[in-house]
Amino acid sequence: MADTSPAEKIASQIIELRGRRVILASELAHLYGVSTKRLNEQIKRNLQRFPDDFAFRLTREERDSLRSQFATSKGRGGNQYLPWAFTEHGVIQAANVLNSDLAIKMGIIVVRAFVAISGLKLSLPKLEDSVREAHARLDNHDQVIDAVVGTLKSLSSTDRKRQRRKIGFK
Repeated sequence: MADTSPAEKIASQIIELRGRRVILASELAHLYGVSTKRLNEQIKRNLQRFPDDFAFRLTREERDSLRSQFATSKGRGGNQYLPWAFTEHGVIQAANVLNSDLAIKMGIIVVRAFVAISGLKLSLPKLEDSVREAHARLDNHDQVIDAVVGTLKSLSSTDRKRQRRKIGFK
């Protein structure tokens, strides 16, 4: 089995919320080699660097929905706050406020993962068109093959009816 690139592994952690692709603070902190608490502290200290299109807090409903999807803690222990979600731009800003070599390196990889997902989304309509075109072509091929098979059957049935002439002198 082929190894996946770091960007591909990170792409699996990117989810869609509010019509945007985001990565949750706990995942980002893990990638940056810091605790979620440390990441949240830096975000709180630098809120002006994180406008709504860079990072936002999840609503209770979004958090509960994600908990049910990932089967995480239901509020008994675990995190009691509403988690942060970071867009592609927020990922870079978080790396900047953490200001560690690992955070900067991982920030670049995370952005590459976001870009790879964007590329996939752009290519999906083209792929759909190609599949539709191939399907239409195959439908036409089925009709042609049916006609050929029908013709062959009719030819073979008339051959049986016709008696063969013997070759040679009588």
